[in-house]
Amino acid sequence: MKKPPNARRRRPTKNDDSISIPQLDPQPTELPANLKRKVEAKRPTLGHVVPKNARTRKYKQQEQFQQGAGGENAAQLRPQGQSRDTQRYNNPSNLRILGGLVRGRKLESPNVYLRPMMGKVKEAVYSTFTSFGMYDDVGGMSCKTRHLDIFSGSGSVGLESLSRGSRHCTFVDMSNDCCGACERNIERCGFDTWNDGGVGTGIADEGEPTARVVCSDAFRALRQPESVGIPPESKYDIVTLCPPYEEIVYAELLEAVANSELVTEDTIVMVEYPVELGCLPHVIGREDGGVLVGIRNRKYGRTVIAMYIVNPTGEREAAESKPEEFITI
Repeated sequence: MKKPPNARRRRPTKNDDSISIPQLDPQPTELPANLKRKVEAKRPTLGHVVPKNARTRKYKQQEQFQQGAGGENAAQLRPQGQSRDTQRYNNPSNLRILGGLVRGRKLESPNVYLRPMMGKVKEAVYSTFTSFGMYDDVGGMSCKTRHLDIFSGSGSVGLESLSRGSRHCTFVDMSNDCCGACERNIERCGFDTWNDGGVGTGIADEGEPTARVVCSDAFRALRQPESVGIPPESKYDIVTLCPPYEEIVYAELLEAVANSELVTEDTIVMVEYPVELGCLPHVIGREDGGVLVGIRNRKYGRTVIAMYIVNPTGEREAAESKPEEFITI
């Protein structure tokens, strides 16, 4: 029997027991196949790629011969972590602190090819962190935010956090050259100081350095932090992951950070990834039954920044679940 033309659907009322209300709690799903393999994400001129205009007469004929049909204007991909020819190429990144206590401070780059986070992306990331209240003073006490910077390179991401008010940052990179540059940048910015511990500080009685540099594989640092010198009781409020796009499997990285003992309730996890990877899932499950819930997934050119919150308690009101941002990029 067809409904008459003027018939209207009855709106459900609050007291209508016949209406089933869908569950809004995010449910984790298995990580998609696109995250379980390495991705091809060529980048023409940034970081670990030699700029096209960085040619000199001295090497012009040699490069034309080596490149063959590629031509002299073809960019050359350099694997991240390999030594950079400093006699031929200047610092490709021109890194500096964008805001906070040491705004404008120039940073040293290591003598290896890197793909540093672009300035506009870093500014957007820290504007978001600030909106989440990560650098606010609470209860008359100074900011207690602790930051873990994985794949730190020169340390520009973690140093930005210290400049804006973080109490502590641990930098992790497997390159000795990167760790050396990071230590020099810490000293250059004046963060080679010591945080006193004791009752009410959340730090052990002996205190801790404002910045700690750990030369280690990222996966080992996340899965076995004590084995690389990170105190087992350490918990971090922010974890930033800026990996070399083509050298890691994102599914393994997400599983490692999700199940790391270094994260706790309301930890914000930021992941940088290329558009070529596809979209990250909105919810990532943990082995203990907890979840990482997606709260941001924004594209900046060919770079995508995803942010998750671990086992949200609701204390960070601005860090709301955003499933609509994880549908497509």
